[in-house]
Amino acid sequence: MIKATPFDFPYDGRLVPQNTALLVIDLQEDFLSPTGYFARKGYDPAPLRAILPAVNRLIAVARAAGLTIVHTRQGYRADMADMTLYEKWRRKRAGLDGTDILLRSSPGFQIVADIEVKPQDIVVDKTCNGAFTYTDLELVLRARDITHLLFTGCTTDVCVHTTLREACDRNFQCLTIADACASGDRKAHEAALHMVTVEDGVFGALADSEAVIAALSRLAAGTG
Repeated sequence: MIKATPFDFPYDGRLVPQNTALLVIDLQEDFLSPTGYFARKGYDPAPLRAILPAVNRLIAVARAAGLTIVHTRQGYRADMADMTLYEKWRRKRAGLDGTDILLRSSPGFQIVADIEVKPQDIVVDKTCNGAFTYTDLELVLRARDITHLLFTGCTTDVCVHTTLREACDRNFQCLTIADACASGDRKAHEAALHMVTVEDGVFGALADSEAVIAALSRLAAGTG
């Protein structure tokens, strides 16, 4: 089991690698680059980049233990055919007209080079904040008999939390890894983590990366 709050994960003590996936949400250039969308909105991407070492350690031990690794990327089609009028209005308001920021055809759409994506990893491209909305994520997870999800990535309060809520409503068992998630707004980050634990874990459980690494290392060694 993984030492977590408000209960150790998973609740029944059965952490099976073949039924577990590590989600790495939106660690893309558009969010982590000093010239990307996030920075252009006035946020400091430094807190997002700060989680990369922890995420890399988690990916390495998860692979060794036999977990599925799922990366997500957020962005619109190059022709913007999937962008609503409201989204186009927000894009113009943000000063992004005439740029390729948040478009799938742009370099900013790619996962940062600091994160190694291997051929056996799953990559899910999404338009919305939630990774289940208008994607085949659930189909992929069900096809692989995935029942347990470990959450990392950015931002804690938007794409991570939206996907977490979607997953809980689909009856996946969920663990958010606090120091492997980040936001440009510290208060929003802390509030999002706090919301996981209310009502005795309404959105699952919360752990730090060292606790997860320790548990997965035991699984990889066959002693967990």
